[in-house]
Amino acid sequence: MEFVVLGYDGKDEEAINRRLSVREAHLKNAQQLFDENKLLFASALLDESGKMNGSVMFVDYPSQEVLEEEWLKTEPYVTGKVWEKVIIRRAKIAKH
Repeated sequence: MEFVVLGYDGKDEEAINRRLSVREAHLKNAQQLFDENKLLFASALLDESGKMNGSVMFVDYPSQEVLEEEWLKTEPYVTGKVWEKVIIRRAKIAKH
């Protein structure tokens, strides 16, 4: 089952520092998810000045519950309090 996950960073002054402090762990985790064919596509979201302020990730999990338990529960941007708000929506990704 495909999902799009939108993670919005906090808006406080330390938000970018929290993101940068766990970014390597996030990227390592993302690579593992890519290797397991669970992460299909990902991108940072940028503000008007080009600074990272969120993420969009397209993932494939059996259910939202499994997604939350197997990934989000340990996602560095969640555990590191980078993402202030997370939206999960079912998706149907067009095949190329």
